[in-house]
Amino acid sequence: MPKPSSKTLTKAEEQVMQALWQIGEGFLKDIVEAMPAPQPHSNTVATLLKILAEKGFATSQTIGRNHLYRPLMSKAQYSQQSLGTLVSSYFDGSYSSAVSFLVDQKKLSVKDLELLLQQLKNK
Repeated sequence: MPKPSSKTLTKAEEQVMQALWQIGEGFLKDIVEAMPAPQPHSNTVATLLKILAEKGFATSQTIGRNHLYRPLMSKAQYSQQSLGTLVSSYFDGSYSSAVSFLVDQKKLSVKDLELLLQQLKNK
């Protein structure tokens, strides 16, 4: 089994992965059905799944004439990796600078920060 990748996903690949994370595992038709409307053509999704497998994000098992797809990286793992890359690239590795930016942009309120602080204290 390939090792989960540290590469990033394109928007289209991420949409397929979101569907795969949502269902846990599935055949091509299951993944297409889990995608938001307008759903892409199944050939497009099949191509993206092949790329995701090559990148180490998903794996497939042949069952009869179909492939059963599973994610190799959890959504939480990818989120952590993506957030780390974002903070490293745009905030010189400083998570506090990233949080300050969110507060400045009114994307995170003082109340939100207080709730986060309380959650941290409870851990």
